[in-house]
Amino acid sequence: QVQLLESGGGLVQPGGSLRISCAASGRIFNMHDMGWYRQAPGKQRELVATVTSGGDTNYADSVKGRFTISRDNTKNTIYLQMNSLKPEDTAVYYCNADVSYKSGTYVSRDYDLWGQGTQVTVSS
Repeated sequence: QVQLLESGGGLVQPGGSLRISCAASGRIFNMHDMGWYRQAPGKQRELVATVTSGGDTNYADSVKGRFTISRDNTKNTIYLQMNSLKPEDTAVYYCNADVSYKSGTYVSRDYDLWGQGTQVTVSS
């Protein structure tokens, strides 16, 4: 069906920037809403940002003004540009997508597809 692959995570100093990507691959028919979530050690997974197929965005209050989500529909890819990073942004960042895909002669839909995650560590 469809897989999501995140990339671009790593170690960055406080105040620094990082861009992570999530590329969808497979027999994609249409990508709908997509988003980024994160999970810090000992905490629940939380919403970071979402983007609709039309480009409307939504952000968690904790990242507004610092993070920007974007998508390239020609590449079935979303990005998260993270600026002014703080130690509390340290987490595994997961990509999430609502995607329609070709399954034989039919079109199926996975409303809640997840990637494997990419680690972002903000530390001096």
